[in-house]
Amino acid sequence: MTEPARILFRNVRVLDGGGAAPFAGEVLVEGERIAAVGRGPAALPADGARVVDGGGATLMPGLVEAHAHASFANTATLEALGEIPPEEHTLLAMKHVRLLLDHGFTSISSAAAAKPRLDIVIRNAIQAGDIPGPRMLAASPEITPTSGLGDVRLHHMHRETFAVVADGPDEFRRVARHFVREGVDTLKINPSGDEFVPHARARHTVMNDDEVAAVCEVARSRDKRVAAHARSAESVKMALRHGVQIIFHATLADEEALDMLEAAKSEVFVAPTVGITWATLKEAGDFGIPLPGDVLYALEVELEAACTSMKALKKRGVRVLPGGDYGFLWNPIGRNARDLEHFVKLFGFTPLEAITAATRLGGELMMRGEELGQVRPGFLADLLLVDGDPAVDVSILQDRDRLLAIMQDGRFHKAPAAARHVVQPLAAE
Repeated sequence: MTEPARILFRNVRVLDGGGAAPFAGEVLVEGERIAAVGRGPAALPADGARVVDGGGATLMPGLVEAHAHASFANTATLEALGEIPPEEHTLLAMKHVRLLLDHGFTSISSAAAAKPRLDIVIRNAIQAGDIPGPRMLAASPEITPTSGLGDVRLHHMHRETFAVVADGPDEFRRVARHFVREGVDTLKINPSGDEFVPHARARHTVMNDDEVAAVCEVARSRDKRVAAHARSAESVKMALRHGVQIIFHATLADEEALDMLEAAKSEVFVAPTVGITWATLKEAGDFGIPLPGDVLYALEVELEAACTSMKALKKRGVRVLPGGDYGFLWNPIGRNARDLEHFVKLFGFTPLEAITAATRLGGELMMRGEELGQVRPGFLADLLLVDGDPAVDVSILQDRDRLLAIMQDGRFHKAPAAARHVVQPLAAE
C-alpha cells in the first residue's frame, strides 16, 4: 500500500453505505480518514491534494465479510482440512486474506479458524502491516461436542479438522479460557449440526444449556463475543437465552425463535450463510461431490425455510448480514460477494439494502460502527471505486476487474490507473 495522503475523489457517484440513494459528488481523504463529502462537481477545494477523477464510477465503503474462514482451504472434505501442516496452512491463510482484500473486503469477522492460532497470527500480522489483508476479528476453532459438527474422529483413528471437541460445561469452559488466553476476539460454538453430517443434522441440537452457558460466562468475564453455528430452532433459542451475540444460520428458526431474535435485535447479528447452502444444493455435484437424495431434499427444505425466516427477520428489523461460509471446494474463497446477490434474489433485499448490510451493518459487527462502513466525514477511509452502479446491479461487485481502486485506512491497496477512459462527468443531483 502507498502511504496515506491527501486524496480528493472527483466525478464520482457516492454510495455512502447508510442506505441513501447514491449521489454525484466528491470525497476528500486526509490520512486514514474521510475529511469531507460534498455534493455536486467542484464541491470541495483540492488545496494540493492528489485528485482522482472517478470518471463517473461509484465510490462506496469497503465490504465486510460477516462469516469469514480465511484459513479454510477449499477442500472437498472436513478431514482434508486437518491434514494440512501448520506451516503451509499459515501461508495459505496469508494468500486468502490478500485475495479477500483484492475482492473489496476491507474487513472480515472470522467465523472459525481451521487451526487453534491461525486467525490470531494472521490478524496480528495484518495489524502490524507485515502482510496485506482486511482488518480482522479472530475466532477460535469451532468448539463442538462429541459427535457434533467438526468431530471427524473415528473410534480407531484420530483425525482433525476445524473443531476442538469438548463435553460438559467444565470442558467447554476450559477450552474457551484456553482460546481467550491465546488472544481470540470471538469464541465459536456448534450447538447444532449440518445436513451433510449423518450424526448431527441441521435439525439436531447437540449442545445443552449448561455447555453454552459455560462459554458465554467466559466470554462475558473477558469482554469477548460468542458466535454460534445454530441452524435448529432450539439451538437459536438456546444461544439467545445465554447471550450469544452472533447467530450463524438460523435457517430452521420457528416463530418463537424469530420472536426472540426480534427482542434481542439491538444486541445480535444474524448471518444466514446462504452461499454455502445454495452452492451445496445446486453446485456441489459439478465438483464431483454427489450428495444422497435425503440430504438434497433436506437442503431444499432448509433453503426454503431460510428464505422465509430471513424475509421475516428483515421486516422485524433484525440485523441480517451477508457472509456465505466460503472456503470449500464447491464454494471457494474469492466468490464471497455473491452473497449480496443471494440477498437480493432469495431474501427480497434491494441492491442498496444488501450493500448497506455489508457495509454499515458490517461496521457494527466489527464493533466500530461509529467509524467504519460508511462514506462520512470522520470515518475510516475504507473505499471502493467501482466501475458501474452496484445500487442498480449488485452482481458487479463479484468482478474484481470492476474494482478500479481499493483503499484501506486511506492507503491504496489497488491504486486507480494513471489514465483510463472517463465517462461523461456526472451532473449535480
